Amino acid sequence: MYDINQVREDFPILSRKIYDKPLVYFDNAATTQKPLCVLDAMREEYLNVNANVHRGVHWMSQQATELHEQARETVRRFLNAKSTTEIVFTRGTTEGLNLVASTFADECMKEGDEVIVSTMEHHSNIVPWQLQARKKGIVLKVIPMSDDGILDMEAYKNLFTDKTRIVSVCHVSNVLGTVNPVKDIVRIAHEHGVPVMVDGAQSAPHFKVDVQDIDCDFFVFSGHKVYGPTGIGVLYGKEAWLEKLPPYQGGGEMIEHVSFEHTTFERPPLKFEAGTPDYIASHGLAVALDYVSKLGMGNIAAHEQELTRYAIQRLQEIPEMHIYGPISQADTAATQSSLPSSHAHDAVVSFNVGNIHHMDLGTLLDRLGIAVRTGHHCAQPLMDRLGVLGTVRASFALYNTKEEIDALVAGIDRVRKMF
Repeated sequence: MYDINQVREDFPILSRKIYDKPLVYFDNAATTQKPLCVLDAMREEYLNVNANVHRGVHWMSQQATELHEQARETVRRFLNAKSTTEIVFTRGTTEGLNLVASTFADECMKEGDEVIVSTMEHHSNIVPWQLQARKKGIVLKVIPMSDDGILDMEAYKNLFTDKTRIVSVCHVSNVLGTVNPVKDIVRIAHEHGVPVMVDGAQSAPHFKVDVQDIDCDFFVFSGHKVYGPTGIGVLYGKEAWLEKLPPYQGGGEMIEHVSFEHTTFERPPLKFEAGTPDYIASHGLAVALDYVSKLGMGNIAAHEQELTRYAIQRLQEIPEMHIYGPISQADTAATQSSLPSSHAHDAVVSFNVGNIHHMDLGTLLDRLGIAVRTGHHCAQPLMDRLGVLGTVRASFALYNTKEEIDALVAGIDRVRKMF
């Protein structure tokens, strides 16, 4: 059974007050709160086995290394990767995307070659490719979407040419909550011999991800969005691709042998992990992944999908409410599904109310103790497509409740009446 009261006890911050009001935290797409088990594990390691990992022969270094590499195995299981060789620790989704964009462009792209992205990408899956376009003259091609936030798959099929080298798309939109059909995206790309990178920042925290089932070539996500610490993330890459791509940075740990004449590099994943890794954070991430796995990703998905459906239903009661994304599909998601269907509306609801500026609405909700995100959400091209400067975004996590959604609706109605 999914005991929401017990779950909330694992997150002491949820019991605090803001402006003398109970905290309602709906900014989970930006970062999640951390359970006590994660905080305790990191403190315990700092207190007892804090030593730099790899190569050290002393006891504490050996223990810290063991925890760090155990964390890699935990991530492998979480994603169902074939081998820990395919798991690279990064600072987060952004660094993972930049790593692949930079190394792939260096190794596999030349002037005029093309990368396919989508209209709903986060800036971190647009700007790295634009930097490569400036350096190498590569071309970005964009999958269009419908007015209700669904990718045009027929248009996607027609974007491929003999110059297409890679596809890089988000699994779930951080604005619309759209769950993109990544298996179909990968299948179509592979029919053209083109690899695919999936931005999993908004999927890994919410439902089971199986990279072998998706068959993507790269997958990235951030620790801090899945109840782990900040400054740690994961790049999954098929072993053949990680072997082929050049190092991203140079320094300690990623080398096999160095002389002033020539350097040879370690095999993946160490080839991409220059310098001292955040071995405390990798341990914290592993504890966070164990925590959500114990709760059950299917249970988490069902809880959050129910919250999303309830939020959309309640928000639609407010006059002049405009919700963005595939809201018609929100009612059809299976209640007990461990994986939302493609095009479902998952764990994120972005909206505007009448002529109220999104910043004003967010600021006044904050005075009621309700934390939401306002602005363009690092997706300005998507805002241009929607014809708005920004939105209010409420995003849900495994510890949120329907009562909190009721508080959000009451707060919005109160602000609306003020205007």
